[in-house]
Amino acid sequence: MSAKSQVLVVDDEADIRELLGLTLARMGLDAHCASSTREACALLAKNSYDLCLTDMRLPDGDGLTVVDYVAKNHPHLPVAVITAHSSAENAVAALKAGAFDYLAKPVSLDQLRTLVRSALKLPRAAPRRAQGEDAPAQPGAPQLIGVSGPMQAVRAMIDRLARTQAPIHIGGESGSGKELAARLIHVKGPRADGPFIPVNCGAIPENLMESEFFGYRKGAFTGAAADRDGFFQAANGGTLFLDEVAELPLPMQVKLLRAIQEKKVRKVGSPGEESVDVRIISATHRNLGDEVKNAKFRQDLYYRLNVIELRMPALREMREDVPLLAEAMLKRQIAASGARAPRLSAAALERLGGYDFPGNVRELENVLERALALTAGAEIRAEDLQLAPARVVPETAPPALTGLPLQERLDAVERQAILAALEQTRYNRTAAAKLLGITFRALRYRMEKLGMKDELDAKG
Repeated sequence: MSAKSQVLVVDDEADIRELLGLTLARMGLDAHCASSTREACALLAKNSYDLCLTDMRLPDGDGLTVVDYVAKNHPHLPVAVITAHSSAENAVAALKAGAFDYLAKPVSLDQLRTLVRSALKLPRAAPRRAQGEDAPAQPGAPQLIGVSGPMQAVRAMIDRLARTQAPIHIGGESGSGKELAARLIHVKGPRADGPFIPVNCGAIPENLMESEFFGYRKGAFTGAAADRDGFFQAANGGTLFLDEVAELPLPMQVKLLRAIQEKKVRKVGSPGEESVDVRIISATHRNLGDEVKNAKFRQDLYYRLNVIELRMPALREMREDVPLLAEAMLKRQIAASGARAPRLSAAALERLGGYDFPGNVRELENVLERALALTAGAEIRAEDLQLAPARVVPETAPPALTGLPLQERLDAVERQAILAALEQTRYNRTAAAKLLGITFRALRYRMEKLGMKDELDAKG
C-alpha cells in the first residue's frame, strides 16, 4: 500500500465517517468523505480513488446508486458497501450489482482492514488482450484453452469475477472444468497469495462434517487428541471451493449459512467463535434451483452461494477447441518422460470432433491417456482412441426386458448403465461416478442395492 492511495468514504453519519477516516489514516491512506450520493458522485468526477466505501442508507438515495455510478464511470474501482447487520438481502443485492465486498454494522475494524488490504491488491486496470487470448499466467498456473465463443465468454467472465469478493456458484456437467475455473478466479484475484482449499462435499461422512469444516478442540469427542483446524481456518485469507455442494445434508447447510453470513466459525467443543476471512466459490453438476424446489437445498443458502453464477460449457458445445485441448493434454501427459508427444492422425481428429464426450474434458483426458498407452508409433490412430459408438436409444424396451415387472426392468437398465461406465473408466469407480453424474457415495449405494458390489470388487 502506498501513502498516495486514496479512499472515498460515503456515509451520512459524522461519527462513522470519522471512525473510518481515522482507521484508514492509520493504515497510511488518505480518506475523502461524502455524506450523500450527490457529494460522492461529485468527488468521483474530480478525483481518482483506489477504493470506495459506502453506506447503504443515504439521505438522497442508497449505496446501490453509488455502486451503479462507479460501475458505469469507473469500472476498475472496487466499491464496498456497509449494510445493517440484519440486511442480508441488501448485501446480496450490492454484490449482484458489482460491489467488491460488504461489511455489516457494527463495523469490525479488523474486517475493515482486511477488506481494504484485499481491495488495494487489485490492479487498477485489466491489461488489454487480443480476443480469445487468456491472461498472462505464472508458470504452472491453470489455463483455459480454446478459441470458441463459449470459451471466450467464460474467460471474460472469470476476469470480471476475479475483481470481486462475491460468492460465486459454478454450474456445468461433470468433467467440464469447474474446479479449474474456480482456481483461475482465485489466482487472478487479490487472494492469489492465499490458500486455495478444494473440498468435495460428497466425500465427507455426515457425522464428520462439522469438525472437518470448522475444526475441533482437544477432548471435544473420542479421538480428538489435539486441537485441529477445519477447512475454513485452512482457507483463511484465501478461497474455499465447495465442490458438489448440493450433497451437503440440511443440518450442515444451516451451519454453513451462518458461517458465511457472520464470517465466523466455532470449533466443535469451543465456547467461542473465531473470525475467518474466506471467499466462497461453490459448484455442482446438479441444478441448485431444482434442489431448492424439491426441498433438498435451503433457499437462503442458495441465495447466499448463487450471488453470481458462472456456467461451464460442455465440450460438445465447443468442438472447435477439441484439437487444441488434445494437443495440450498430450504434451502434458508425456512431459515427464521427456519424449515427443505423438500427433493425432486426421482420422483420429475427425473421430474426436464427432464424439459427444458425456464426460467432457475429463473424459477427453482419459481417452488420450489410454491412446498413448496403445500407440506404438509417432501417430495416434482413430482405433487407438477406443471411443464408444454413438448411443442409440431404442423406441421400446429391449426384448429381453419385456414381461418383467417395472422395478426389475429399471434395475436392469441402471445396472447396464453402471457397467458401461465402469468399463469405459477401466473400473475406476470415482471416474465412473463422475461419468454417470452422481457422487461416489451414491454409486456405491446403487451398486450395493443392485447386488453388484461383491461381484465387481475383484475388478477394482
